[in-house]
Amino acid sequence: MASDDQIIKVVGDRFCVPYTMELLVKRKIQSFSNAHYDVFDTTGNVLLQVDGGVWNLHKKRVMKDPSGLPVVTLREKGLSWKQQWLIHQGESSERNHFLCGVQRSSALQLKNNLDVYLASNCKEADRDFRVTGSFTSLSFKVRRGNSIIAEV
Repeated sequence: MASDDQIIKVVGDRFCVPYTMELLVKRKIQSFSNAHYDVFDTTGNVLLQVDGGVWNLHKKRVMKDPSGLPVVTLREKGLSWKQQWLIHQGESSERNHFLCGVQRSSALQLKNNLDVYLASNCKEADRDFRVTGSFTSLSFKVRRGNSIIAEV
């Protein structure tokens, strides 16, 4: 995390730490339409689980804590030119539980660049974060301005 940046709480306090934390993401393909991801710390403890696949008809993924309680739900916005996802707290889809939106940086792109807009930001011209990386290797960098604030 960049030392001059303050901690930004998107989901909640329990997901923020004032130090660098190494995480490992493992993917299990359960079927053609479903995949499961587990996020571990360096000691092997499961921190998060994500269910949902690329070909899922519901276009929805649920991120859960180790006890199985929903933390956030990601839903793909239908008929979107830049492939947008809306992220809500828990399993809600209510406006007052909206946390952020994520969309491709451009409709036609060769690299995976995603723009993140927090709920408090109503101007799509001013993204809050840029995520760059590779879905095949599950390697990503999160930037705020020119500073890298996270790497997965």
